[in-house]
Amino acid sequence: MNEILLGVDPREQSVPALVWAADEAVRRGLVLRLVVAVPPAHDGLRYDALARQSALRMRAESAIANAEDLVRYLHDGLRIATERVNGVPATVLRDMAAHAALVVVGSRRLGRAAEMFSESSVAVPLTARADCPVVVVRAPEHTAVHPPTLVVGVDGSESSQAAVAFAVEEASMREARLRAVWVWPRPVLAHDDGEEGLAERRRLLAESVAGWAERYPDVAVSHEVLRGHPVEQLALASQESLSLVVGRRGRGGYSGMRLGSTVHGLLHRAPCPVITVPLPQRERRTGDPSWADRSRSGAADRPVPAPLGTGTRPPPRGTLGREDAPGPSAGSAER
Repeated sequence: MNEILLGVDPREQSVPALVWAADEAVRRGLVLRLVVAVPPAHDGLRYDALARQSALRMRAESAIANAEDLVRYLHDGLRIATERVNGVPATVLRDMAAHAALVVVGSRRLGRAAEMFSESSVAVPLTARADCPVVVVRAPEHTAVHPPTLVVGVDGSESSQAAVAFAVEEASMREARLRAVWVWPRPVLAHDDGEEGLAERRRLLAESVAGWAERYPDVAVSHEVLRGHPVEQLALASQESLSLVVGRRGRGGYSGMRLGSTVHGLLHRAPCPVITVPLPQRERRTGDPSWADRSRSGAADRPVPAPLGTGTRPPPRGTLGREDAPGPSAGSAER
């Protein structure tokens, strides 16, 4: 887990995603692997299908070369690897995620039907199934806002505890403050809408982030309970943020249902990069930094809470009755 993967889209490369991935690789001291996937031809016997496949391969080679040139221009000393792979982009990138610290993709803002059923959809199926955190970059970070801020969505679940662990480490690396936000939907019955309910959620929020401030004293952590719809409120809270961090939960067959409605909505609505963190393996004590891998140079003397370290790959993680993935392949494109 000593590299960050960037999915290169041969049709329309996302410059914000490329910049985000390159900057993060520098911060973490990791290799940046640029990966482009070439989908298979559906009718390999027809001449026009073979011609289209050949043209797509040429476009992929050009796209990954251009991406590499831009990364070297931005960070000349960054270690870069490139790879072109034949296969469905979301599938091959998901397989490669088993050995990555992070996967970064852009967003072409497909419609909901295309997200679930189209071969060109990457961000939603990848976010729903990857074994490592996935970063979807629709727009650049809000780096001009001071003090720099990250937002993490909290709801008391194990998946949100994993998100908090990641967010605290990320805020520390970026010298940013962290806003821990609990969104309390307005209840159908009024009796649960009083001060007692608000106090209970404030208590649960404080418990969810307890201990991290002591381990990362350089990170100022604020607690907020907001009323309303989770997607709307988290999108508003992250309007001027570097990124929005959320845990992955949800069940079902299609990738959109596996992802969960809140994360799915935030991929469309959030005005900053969205980082989705899967649940670590069950044997690890959720919220306890002692199980975490160590991911950045110079951090060997203190535990890092997110599963982002170098070294041997831990068993696959996930919140959903995950399928046994095939061995690591390569490749990606952004959706």
